Amino acid sequence: MTTDLNVVTGAFGYTGGYIARELIANGARVRTLTNHARVEDPLARQLEIAPFNFDRPDDLARSLDGVAIVFNTYWIRFPHHGLDFDRAVSNLRTLIDAAQRAGVRRFVHLSITNASAASPLPYFRGKGLIEDYLARSGLSYAIIRPAVIFGAEEILLNNIAWMLRRIPLFAIPGDGKYRMQPVFVEDLAKLAIDAAPRTDNLAIDAVGPETFTFNELVTLIAREVGSHTPLIHLPPAIALACARIVGRAMRDVTLTRDELRGLMGNLLVSSAPPTAPTRFSEWLRHNAEFFGVHYASEVAHRKPFSEVAKR
Repeated sequence: MTTDLNVVTGAFGYTGGYIARELIANGARVRTLTNHARVEDPLARQLEIAPFNFDRPDDLARSLDGVAIVFNTYWIRFPHHGLDFDRAVSNLRTLIDAAQRAGVRRFVHLSITNASAASPLPYFRGKGLIEDYLARSGLSYAIIRPAVIFGAEEILLNNIAWMLRRIPLFAIPGDGKYRMQPVFVEDLAKLAIDAAPRTDNLAIDAVGPETFTFNELVTLIAREVGSHTPLIHLPPAIALACARIVGRAMRDVTLTRDELRGLMGNLLVSSAPPTAPTRFSEWLRHNAEFFGVHYASEVAHRKPFSEVAKR
């Protein structure tokens, strides 16, 4: 892999950034496909940058010429600016087709735990549809299915900590007994990279060694960040309305109805053995001073593609 050309979709995003930086640290050549180029990011000087070109499949296939491995992190959390889950599925089918046409050797795809084409939730259904399409594509593939991800620059858990630091009450939807199994972002990147040189088709859950109920997770975060905010249980619809109030105040989307349904449906936990070693409780203990100090905005992170200045 140190001499091959690798493509990481969304290298200026969260998981894509960790994969790209690890590949570069190992001496690999990296190109990213992105709609959100950040020319001020130090990473921009270390990789090639091209737009996705989903609407120009021939150009997209040409951007994959000579590429050995594609690491795909492209997806959406929620519909935004005319891009919905159906369009995201169509875009990824176009990317998979382009990879097949370009002769890509291996396609490593980041999905989610309990993805299913039969899911009533668009996020999980879309991920399941792509898994099925990739499996039928003829490409050699690895599917990595993370649950909730934690680490520096992460959004969802960070913003729980931010709210616990800032607001007078924290609303827990329902009984809070539903579970989640966090995975460290660096462990996730390593799982993806380790799956790349293999030749067998595989699908594995990327989950850490600790499983928490939501009650336990919020209580742990509150304790470690020194929050004394009271935790109250509310009907899910009311708790979601509270989250939307915070989102409007921050000009962001803090939590969607489907995300809540997935969480409460125990879709962010795996029945398989843990595949990642880092414990969230230990990581949080060492990073509590910084965790949740600043709000992390999903919407503000996105901006249109712009070309890297010539250098």
